[in-house]
This record gives sequence, structure tokens and C-alpha cells, in this order.
Amino acid sequence: MNAIESAVIDSSRLRKRAAPKGRQVAEQARAEVLATVGAGPYRRDLLIEYLHLLQDKFGQLATPHLAALAQAMKLSQSEVFEVATFYHHFDVVREDADGEIAQVQKLTVRVCNSLSCELAGAAALLEKLPKLLGKDVPGAKVKVQAVPCVGRCEQAPAAVVGQNALAQASCESVAAAVQSGQTKPAVAAYEGLPAYVANGGYGLLRECMSGARSAESVLATLDDSGLQGLGGAGFAVGRKWRIVKNQPGPRLMAVNIDEGEPGTFKDRVLLEASPHRFLEGMLIAAWAVGIDAIYIYLRDEYHGGREILLAEIAALHALQLPLPTIELRRGAGAYICGEESAMIESIEGKRGLPRLRPPYVAQTGLFGRPTLVHNFESLHWVPELLQNGAASFTRHGRNGSKGLRRFSVSGRVREPGVKLAPAGITALELIDEYCGGMLPGHRLYAYLPGGASGGILPASLANLPLDFGTLQAHGCFIGSAAVVVLSESNTPNDLHRDTAVAAAQNTLRFFEHESCGQCTPCRAGTAKARVLSEQAVWDKTALQDLSQVMRDASICGLGQAAPNPFDCVMRYFPHELT
Repeated sequence: MNAIESAVIDSSRLRKRAAPKGRQVAEQARAEVLATVGAGPYRRDLLIEYLHLLQDKFGQLATPHLAALAQAMKLSQSEVFEVATFYHHFDVVREDADGEIAQVQKLTVRVCNSLSCELAGAAALLEKLPKLLGKDVPGAKVKVQAVPCVGRCEQAPAAVVGQNALAQASCESVAAAVQSGQTKPAVAAYEGLPAYVANGGYGLLRECMSGARSAESVLATLDDSGLQGLGGAGFAVGRKWRIVKNQPGPRLMAVNIDEGEPGTFKDRVLLEASPHRFLEGMLIAAWAVGIDAIYIYLRDEYHGGREILLAEIAALHALQLPLPTIELRRGAGAYICGEESAMIESIEGKRGLPRLRPPYVAQTGLFGRPTLVHNFESLHWVPELLQNGAASFTRHGRNGSKGLRRFSVSGRVREPGVKLAPAGITALELIDEYCGGMLPGHRLYAYLPGGASGGILPASLANLPLDFGTLQAHGCFIGSAAVVVLSESNTPNDLHRDTAVAAAQNTLRFFEHESCGQCTPCRAGTAKARVLSEQAVWDKTALQDLSQVMRDASICGLGQAAPNPFDCVMRYFPHELT
């Protein structure tokens, strides 16, 4: 051995590590994780559920706990860390220079700042609450946080204290909830299993399972009714069932109750009133298509709905019927997971990044199996259609449309809420006939027909039918039927006036915040559009070019639809830009 070889060997010995590379797992952290999530065996697809358990117990996700969880699940720490940091409702904290964990806030107060709540005064709440809570609650560590839509637009402004949602929130009501420790979700009275069964509930499911009804007859009723997917895409329900049914088994089902579109809250209202009507429709779909397991994906803001579903799914065993496996999964604050493939990724315990198509989820979906993906409301309709027949649905409708639609209406109307109205109704008719008209002193100025992504139309176009396919020629779409109403004052001395520019800016802040960042056209486009929209003079050429690139090159509907609001401002409200 020559001198050089000897020196290299000696040098390598000097560099020998005292400990393995990477963050080491502390014994205390390991013990705390095992006590919280259990001793295993662990499932990779339940990673987000384990993160929720840690977040709920400790009020944060500390990096020592993430390291311990990764070790327990035999995953890389980076894999666990990237999932934890993707979702808005997980608070990941690192140690300081001395290895100490940052002090966690005892309580988070979330104030919605999406359009409906902004119209109702959310900005004033966000300005006053930090000072008020710090002053009036001695020693309390309260974090006030502005958040996107929490699915309570008819209750604007909405705030959530811990897990307790407050309607028409004020500084006084929020402070009272904080002081009294009212942080748990309130569960209103709803129709439970005994009452539902007493009214004939699950009789249709029994008929299906006993052979009194055939799968083909059920599919024929859905075809005749023209029922469409009511989460936004509007795909024919009967056709969707047939496509998945014709795929090789085992087949799975994923139910989307992650209604994060600002302005939308109909699924929550239905869930909190009649959960078993949805569950029976879901089980009939599973029977007809041949589904082995069902995964229900519920948005994390619906804490009361989660309590209801946990109780009522457990109660289904009293039916003594052969049921598929049903798992309830909890979202973690990511609007992008309303997109079906992103939701599937999240159910699998990953970041909610949309998949490229093809293959489509009906062919290769959850865990690589053919998957029937459905919106909550679509399944909620199934028992009624089978009970009363397709004609009971199709006899309704206006302006050439057939059927019924549930509209989530918020903004400057007397009676906001979920309105069951004929498909094809106009915005004017919806406001006057179902919402008690405009608020006193207000007159219609503009409206969003399909939530934040559906575009903005002026009052002069409030006579357009609201249905699938009726608004595209005007640069808009109905989506999930979330109608947000803007106004200008009828009172000469009142300086109040909503603007389409302000509405577009609000939606662009939302899209920038909620972009998953996977594709550059959406990630960079939403940020740039927001900046351009906040200029005193809009660069219309730049915005038009940006709109085209986002529509043509974004992977999913978020980036493709995000330009709708500012495109509509330039098309219908040029007077606001001068």
C-alpha cells in the first residue's frame, strides 16, 4: 500500500459518522406517536388520517412526530413531510436552534374571507378580532386566521372557533365562544336511522338486493330522468354507472363531499338534515355497479357532518344487509381535492395532485381499480327518482330545460340558502321567487352563476337560463350552481356599491392560494393574474394572453377556469376599468 492509499483510508476513518444521516427519532416522540395513532399495523393510504390524529391531539405537527411516524410506517421522512405541508389544515412546526418545539397556539379562530363573507363584513372582523381577543382573554393564545370558503356562505360572515362554526359571526359572538370554550362542533337535529326506516327508508335497497328490482331497471330510470352529476361537470349519472359496471372487478367507489367552491354549501345542508337518503342512494349505486368498497371524502370544515356520518354509518349494521366496506376519509383543507383524480390521490394518503388523463378514473382510479366517483347530491337524488319515477323529475324545468336543481344562493338577497328550483330558471326568477328579492335598498348589479370559477355576469344578462350548457356562450358555466349576488344601492345617499373588479380580485386571491402548484400555467398564472388585477390600470393584452395559456395548458379545471372572472370583467364591465 502506497502513501496516497494509506492517507485516503485514514481520511475516510476520520470522517466516519457518529450517527446515521438524517433526522434522528427521539424516544419521546416515538412513544407519543404510538400512543396517538396506535401500534399498527399501518396502512400507507391512512397517512393523512394519522396526521389528523396528531394534529387534533397536539394542535400541530412537530417535526419529531413526523419523523417518528415515518419510521413507524417505514416511509421516508420526506414523503411524510411533503404530504403534511401540502394541506392547509396541518400546522407543521420545526424545532428552534436549541431543539425545542415552538409553542403551539391554544386555539385557532378561522374567519372566511371568500366573496360572500367579504360582502358581509369579513374584513372588519379580521381587523378587529386579533386586538379584541388579545385584550379580553388574558393569557389565552388565540390565532386569528383568514381562510378561504368554509362552506357556510348563507351564514356570512362565517367564523370557526376551533371546530365550532358560527353563523353571522361578530366580534362579540367569536369572543364569547373563545371565553366559554365552545370549540366543539354543534350537531343540529337530523333524521337518524330509526326515523328514516319508519318512513320507508332502505325499502328500495332491500328491493334491489332481494331481486324485486333489477340493476337494468334502476339504470333505465336514471337514464330517463336525465340526472346529471351535480358537483360541476354534469356527466350523465346513468351513463357513468354503465361505464364503470362494464369494467373488470374489483370496482371501487369514491364519494366527493369536498365542496370547496366558494359560494357552494348545498351538500352540507343536505347532509346535516337527511344523511340516510344519501347513504341509501350510495348503497343502491354500489349494488347496481358491483362495488366492493366505498370511500367517502368529506371536507375537513364539516366537523358536524363528520360526527353525523360516523354515527350513521356505524348504525347501518342494524339493517342486517350485505354491505360493502365503507370508509370515511377526512380532507385537510385543499380545494384542489374537489377534482376527482386529486381526491383519489388524497384518499390514497398522498398530496392532492391531479392526474394526467387518460387513463380515466372509471378505468384506473383508486388503488389502480375502476372507480365510480360521485358527488353527494347526485346520490341524494337516487332514492326519490326510483320511488317516484323519472317523470316526477322531468316534468319540472323552464326555458327548455328539464329537471330540478339545488342552488346555493348567497350575497345581497333577503333569504340566502339552498333553493330547490326548476332547471333553467333565470337569476332574476331565482332571486324574486325563491330568495325574497334583493336586500332593502339594493338592486341587482351582477351575479356569479357558478361560484368563483363560473364567471361573472351583469344584471342585463340575468334572464339567461341557469343550467348545464346554457352559459358557455357567455364565457360562464353553472358548475355546482353556486349563485353569488352583487348589488348597487337603490338609495342615492348610500355610497355602497359592489364591483365586478373587486369580485374578480377576491376569486383570484382564492385561486392563487389553492393552486396545487403542479403545473406552471396554473401556479404562475394565478399569481400573475392576481397581481395584474390589482393594478390601477389593467393590462388587457397581458391578461388575455395569460388567460389563453392557462386554459390551453393547465392540467386540471382549476387553472382552466381561473381566468373566467377577469375575462368577464373585461367583456362585460369595461366601465369599471376606465
